[in-house]
Amino acid sequence: MGALDLQVTIDQDSGFCFGVVYAIDMAEDILAEDGYLYCLGDIVHNDEEVDRLKKKGLRIIGHDALLGLHNEKVLIRAHGEAPETYKIALENNITLIDASCPVVLKLQNRIKTSFDANEPIVIFGKHGHAEVIGLQGQTDGEALVFQDLGELDKIELPQKFTLYSQTTKSTAKFYQIKEELINRGYEIKANDTICRQVSNRDRDLPEFALKFDKVLFVSGKKSSNGKVLFEVCLRHNPNTFFVSSADEIDPSLFEKGDTVGIAGATSTPMWLMEEVKTALEKL
Repeated sequence: MGALDLQVTIDQDSGFCFGVVYAIDMAEDILAEDGYLYCLGDIVHNDEEVDRLKKKGLRIIGHDALLGLHNEKVLIRAHGEAPETYKIALENNITLIDASCPVVLKLQNRIKTSFDANEPIVIFGKHGHAEVIGLQGQTDGEALVFQDLGELDKIELPQKFTLYSQTTKSTAKFYQIKEELINRGYEIKANDTICRQVSNRDRDLPEFALKFDKVLFVSGKKSSNGKVLFEVCLRHNPNTFFVSSADEIDPSLFEKGDTVGIAGATSTPMWLMEEVKTALEKL
C-alpha cells in the first residue's frame, strides 16, 4: 500500500459487453491457430486492448486496404458492416469472420425492412461511427443521421418518418428526442434499439459513483459509450476523472485515505482497470 493509503474498488459491472467479448474471443482463437488475422477497423475502441492484440498478430486495416486484399481472412468487429463490405469480400475471395454484435445485426435488419417498405429513416447516432456507417449502408446511404436536436433545426424533415437509434446511445436522450419531435408535430414510428446491457449501465452507475470520494473512469478516447458513461458518473459525482491508462493518473487529485471507485466503458478491458487499481494503490 502506498503513502496515500487509497481504498480502491473496481465496479464489477464495468468492462466488455458480450458483443466485444465475442469478437475478441473469436480473434484470439484464429490468432492462436494462424498467427495473424486482418481486422476491419479497430476491434474495440480501446487503444490498449488493440495494442495487446496487435502483439499477437492482429492487423488493423481500413476499407481502402480491403479493396486490394485477396484470399485472406478478415474479422468484422462487433460494430457491424454495410452490405458493400460483404460484396467486396465475395469478389476478392475473402473469408469474413463475422463478429457483428447480435444486437447490431437485429437493428440492421429492422432498418433494412423499413427501407424496403419505403419508410423515410432518421437515425440518432454519432456521425462517422462504425456502427452508424453500417446502419446507413442498409439504406444505400439515404438515412438521415443526427447527433442532437439542434442539427434537425436546419433540416426539412418529412412529416412522417421512422426513428432508430445507434445501440449505444442514452435511452433517456432517445425518448427525450422522440417526445420533442412529436411535440413539433411530426408523425413518428419510434424504435428503441438501444442495447440494454449498455442502458442498464446508465441506471446502475450513479449508485456506484456516489459511494466514493473520487471516481476514475477508464475508457478509450474513441469510445462513444465511454463518453456517455463518463458523463453519467460525473453528474452524480463531480470528483470523477477520465483516464485511458494508468499512465494518465494524476496523484495530486487524491488525498490520504480517499475511497476511489474505478468504472469503465463496455469497451474497457478488466485487465486495464486492474492496472489502474494497482497504480492507485501504490500512490
